[in-house]
Amino acid sequence: MAAPVVITEASEPHADYSRAARRSRVLWLGKGVAAYAVLTVFAAITLVPFLYLLSPSFRQSYELLTFPPQWIPHSLYTGNFHHVLHQTSYPRWALNTLIFAGAITAITLVLDTLAGYAFARLRFPGRTALFGLVIATLMIPTAAVVAPLYIMISRLPGWTHSGVNTYPGMILPMVCSPLGVFMMRQFMSTLPEALVEAARLDGAGEWQIFRKIVLPLMKPPIVVLGIFTFMFQWVNFLWPLVITTTDNMKTLTVGIASLQGQFVTDWGVISAAAVMTIFPVIAVFLIFQRWFVQASMAGALKQ
Repeated sequence: MAAPVVITEASEPHADYSRAARRSRVLWLGKGVAAYAVLTVFAAITLVPFLYLLSPSFRQSYELLTFPPQWIPHSLYTGNFHHVLHQTSYPRWALNTLIFAGAITAITLVLDTLAGYAFARLRFPGRTALFGLVIATLMIPTAAVVAPLYIMISRLPGWTHSGVNTYPGMILPMVCSPLGVFMMRQFMSTLPEALVEAARLDGAGEWQIFRKIVLPLMKPPIVVLGIFTFMFQWVNFLWPLVITTTDNMKTLTVGIASLQGQFVTDWGVISAAAVMTIFPVIAVFLIFQRWFVQASMAGALKQ
């Protein structure tokens, strides 16, 4: 009679372990289902507006007024895209936007990186106060400075080639983002101080230290800042609306807004133009998205 008792006592810990393992698997499965459910909800919130924009671009205007609304068109109508490309100045608007966003991105990266290095590594009187002043400009809304900027640009002398309906007049007021300066300064503060000090002991100047030591280590945050700047300027509407008055100098956002008529609006054409404008930004983000992870890791692993 003693043998069965021994088997029962030995099997009880194994049964407890099995029940704990089952509870752990159920809990893990529940967490996974909940996480995917939350992600699905947020994905739907993100994708539904895009699908709502994509559907009218492949339908004729009279089909957009049907009730109940149709999400999936019966046939793909490409006339809206043909109208945008051949009966509007969309190619010119796209070129203006590419020059506008690309030039601002390039100049901003240079200025913000240099300013971030100065605030992070150089020692000069008033550095903290000056950096605080730069950060304080973030509290000033863009709409509050549009009128002063327009007056300044419009009154520049002709020899500067900067003014209304000019590329310099569009680009120069938008360069050097305070947020970019803050971002570059914070990332450069995470770099080991020993690297800079060793270079100084070897006789390297500040420009050599910046170009050969700091800059190669700053590739992830530079790419992230470049993507943010390009995406923001690609869809910038207020400043191009103020500084451009002719059709051949409009950007995509201003040009698409001008397609809306006073009495009649072809929403299919506007939707097609908006879809064509979104895809370059999506492509840029998908190409460089891995740099976001690297920049996050670089900020987390502070030396």
